[in-house]
Amino acid sequence: MAIWEWALGAYARPDVSEACLALQDDHGQNVSLLLWAVWAETSDARLLASAAQTARAWEARVLAPIREIRRRLKPSFPPIDERAREGLREDIKDAELRAERVLLETFEQMTERPGGTPALEALRAASRAWGKPASDDALARLARALS
Repeated sequence: MAIWEWALGAYARPDVSEACLALQDDHGQNVSLLLWAVWAETSDARLLASAAQTARAWEARVLAPIREIRRRLKPSFPPIDERAREGLREDIKDAELRAERVLLETFEQMTERPGGTPALEALRAASRAWGKPASDDALARLARALS
């Protein structure tokens, strides 16, 4: 199954979105990198380092600015019409989602073959490759939600 379809299905599972947001907001992790590592079943340090480097650059140049704009548009902005503001915010959300898809599909192209690594081990390896590893509890929460 292609990574985008897999990720959409995974994200729709109970507790996955909450676990992903906690890893992103509380632990500074890149959710796309984590999900890809599980999908690819990889703990290959070389491959994860290359993917993390790509993710860091994409996040800095594309995702973080889009996410910041989306978050700034959340509260009311008088005298801007509420429907117009919220419509723009939805457009920005769509752009953010598209940027996530581009990154995941880039990772998919980097994947040679599934590696057979269990989800928690893949998440730990991806978190280490990202930089400061997330807590094992937070990673285990996502692994459980994905199983």
